[in-house]
Amino acid sequence: MTDFLKRILIAGALGFCISLIIFGGVARAEEPLQISDTLHWVFPAEGTITDSFGTRGGHHKGIDIAGEAGSPIFSVDNGTVSKSYYSSTYGHVVFVKHESGFETVYAHLDKRLVREGESVEKAQVVGEMGNTGRSTGTHLHFEIHQGKWNLKKELAIDPYIVFGNGEVGQSVFAKVHDPYQVVEVSKEMVGKRGFIQHAIKSGETLWSISHTYKVTVGEIKRLNGLHTTTIVTGDSLKIPTNESH
Repeated sequence: MTDFLKRILIAGALGFCISLIIFGGVARAEEPLQISDTLHWVFPAEGTITDSFGTRGGHHKGIDIAGEAGSPIFSVDNGTVSKSYYSSTYGHVVFVKHESGFETVYAHLDKRLVREGESVEKAQVVGEMGNTGRSTGTHLHFEIHQGKWNLKKELAIDPYIVFGNGEVGQSVFAKVHDPYQVVEVSKEMVGKRGFIQHAIKSGETLWSISHTYKVTVGEIKRLNGLHTTTIVTGDSLKIPTNESH
């Protein structure tokens, strides 16, 4: 009888230890990921912020960046494409699971340029900006999830936490961690860069002009005091150059 009780006690103790290991592992897995792991991320698109996190009664779980149709969308960091498909709401959408455990979402794309299971690098183009799915204009809907995406988006966090606070109507730059670049651009415009005049031709956009001269839309807008991306054929734009005047 004594040996039998000993066996029961030993089995119980082992079971308790195993349960601690299992549940302890689960608890550690559910701990929030660290924002410090995103300090090297780059912003996914160039354009203008048109909507922020938490609007629409709290249902908007990302930010919207309006830009030119077909402009590149970049992965914020290294990772693996966890989903790449067409959704009735997201349109053409790409999900990237990052090595840190975060997952990012790139929605309303015109084209998807990566497939599920494919490895991607930081700043790699994963798609082109579009207006697919439940969308009312050309833009990127971008989400960050502090863990795996789920239907209720319970782990979604405000991208401003990662990239700094912005506001609707503000220009943003791609492939940099600070998408606003206010200080850097201001320094470039004061004494370090000159400009040339460009006559706007029919069919041109700020994005096509920026690509021609290898400058950003934000730089052109700031130099010309533009608050929107609307330009008029025949008008003249100042284009920043690397030559001091």
